[in-house]
Amino acid sequence: MAYGYTSEPLLSFCTSIFRCVRPDKASDHDMGCKEKYIPCGIVDEDNGQLHIIFGSSYKTSDFIVDNLIHWWKTITPEERQDTELIQIKIDNGSESSGIRTQFLKRMVEFVDHIHRPIQLLYYPPYHSKYNPIERCWGILEQHWNGTKLVDVEVMLSWASSMTWKGLHPILTLSNIVYQKGISLTKEDMKQVESRLQRNPLLPKWDILIQPL
Repeated sequence: MAYGYTSEPLLSFCTSIFRCVRPDKASDHDMGCKEKYIPCGIVDEDNGQLHIIFGSSYKTSDFIVDNLIHWWKTITPEERQDTELIQIKIDNGSESSGIRTQFLKRMVEFVDHIHRPIQLLYYPPYHSKYNPIERCWGILEQHWNGTKLVDVEVMLSWASSMTWKGLHPILTLSNIVYQKGISLTKEDMKQVESRLQRNPLLPKWDILIQPL
């Protein structure tokens, strides 16, 4: 499974030129938009199903893990039963890195909740282009290229009509307001760290979490 997100706000006026009878007024940059949505993507590499969650708040560790929980709820009971290990290919962003305390705490809780081990496999800096989710973002950008995403309905309509591996994405709109800057104390982090099996050769890039 590949996971990723883009920090660029998507709900804005684009700058592409249209040939039409009556030209529409558009902004020449994204500054000043009242609504901005951050897309988080999860693609199941086994079946090609893409999940996109549009968040209206901040890109935080809690936002990321909540999206993983939502993804788990969308898969069938048969798929859950057949899942023995979840490998997540993930960008080494600040909100989900191998040293982000709140993210690791939430991931341990997620593992205990689903009773499945999860292996976090990070891409090194400047190598996120190899993450399969990046190709999904490329298809989405090509799909709505030139479209003025003037409101959330237009954004969701265009996103729902794209295809990846012949499948339309499963879309979710999140209106949860997330708090930024949450971190654990060193004492609390010791308990979380005791649950992490870090690869001795790549301790920050390969982390296995086993359920209790």
